[in-house]
Amino acid sequence: MDKNKVIITNEQKEVRIPTGVRMLIRRTCNAVLLMEKFEGPAEVSVTFVDNDQIRELNSQYRNKDASTDVLSFPMGEDGVYDVNMATGAKILGDVVISVPKAMEQAQRYGHSLEREMGYLTAHSMLHLLGYDHEQGGLEKVKMREKEEMVMSQLGLQSTTSYTINA
Repeated sequence: MDKNKVIITNEQKEVRIPTGVRMLIRRTCNAVLLMEKFEGPAEVSVTFVDNDQIRELNSQYRNKDASTDVLSFPMGEDGVYDVNMATGAKILGDVVISVPKAMEQAQRYGHSLEREMGYLTAHSMLHLLGYDHEQGGLEKVKMREKEEMVMSQLGLQSTTSYTINA
């Protein structure tokens, strides 16, 4: 697999980032790219923020005056991306995660912060690659299946809210 670059920045002070989360974020990004058979090296920026910061971004870019768990800012369209001339990597875009919101959701759903951060990263990476669940229907189901596939590949427990009877 080509060398992917995941740039991680922590701009919040509310929640201490557990050891291993940055590596998990990188592994999650790589797992999504591998699953999607993404060709060539890729570059992704992941920023950790607090609820006020993500609320501001959500208001500014989506006209929704509320905090949320994750925002995705894709740089490509229809599989066409800008290229970092220094590295040759396709610039996929930016992922912004509210760590306090991730912590709250992890507690609510009864799993670890690591699992929630991995899930939010996988979810956002799929958005950067062109997936959209906003209209619901088949696209939402497809996206959810892919998220759970990545979580399973990473050895992170599945949620009880989405199960397939075998």
